[in-house]
Amino acid sequence: MNERSGIDKPSLTELPVISDRMTFIYLEHCRISREDGAITVKDMEGTVYIPAAAITVLMLGPGTEITHRAMELIGDTGISVVWIGEHGVRYYAHGRALNSHTGLLEKQAKLVSNTRTHLDVVRKMYEMRFKGENVTGLTLQQLRGREGSRMRKIYREQAKLNNVEWNGREYNIDDFSGASPVNQALSAANVCLYGLAASVITALGCSAGLGFIHVGHEFSFAYDIADLYKAETTIPLAFQLAGEEVPDIANVIRRRLRDVFSRTHLLEKMVRDIKYLLDYNDSRESSISLWDNHHDFVEYGVSYGKGRDDQ
Repeated sequence: MNERSGIDKPSLTELPVISDRMTFIYLEHCRISREDGAITVKDMEGTVYIPAAAITVLMLGPGTEITHRAMELIGDTGISVVWIGEHGVRYYAHGRALNSHTGLLEKQAKLVSNTRTHLDVVRKMYEMRFKGENVTGLTLQQLRGREGSRMRKIYREQAKLNNVEWNGREYNIDDFSGASPVNQALSAANVCLYGLAASVITALGCSAGLGFIHVGHEFSFAYDIADLYKAETTIPLAFQLAGEEVPDIANVIRRRLRDVFSRTHLLEKMVRDIKYLLDYNDSRESSISLWDNHHDFVEYGVSYGKGRDDQ
């Protein structure tokens, strides 16, 4: 690796929006620190410098060490950090929101807490997968069945296209190597997709835990969002690599996914689709307000004493 000087730490206003960043970087068997505004990665071959403000997700594999100074920079720039095992089966941490307002989070909480609006978002999520089809008259149960049929068809088509034996989606989180190569590739690829979705959700100030289709898990909303893109990203690539019988398929698919995510403009899609699903168009600037049951919110930093009871 070639050496070069560090980069000045960017201010908050200089940080690129989430849709303009690189998708993810996977690192293993190295020491991660920082120099100014750059994350430094050192191994036996030398040191490279990665501009922190340009990263969305930093995936840390086996043999990685990271310093407190590096985590300080990661937190300041809103990077999601994913510590993963040998086969990438866990997601342990995430960075803080890039924005400083709670408009999207408030809207998400309102929608998920009301049965009618919750169902509206679920229907929108399913309708996004059936482009050109009129599914307005289908019940939620029928939509789930239609989605199951769609996914089984996609798996069969990809298996036939790439001459891969397919007996269904099977995996054991405690026995990664016991799965077929295509199932190994799907598991490794989906971990990357979930991490990216969780990072975008967090960067926008939403909650990864407040899901609509998936519920009860800290990354329910991340699973909701990731499922919108599997058919065009992780599934085709997993079957392609399985058909090519590439060795070490889990590592290969992680490297190749970056190109797929870039080619499909996935970051931009995620940002746009999350705002569409939450029906969000609030342009309020970041500020602290006081909640009011008549006016939604009132000015913060004002003494509401005698003579101001009407505010």
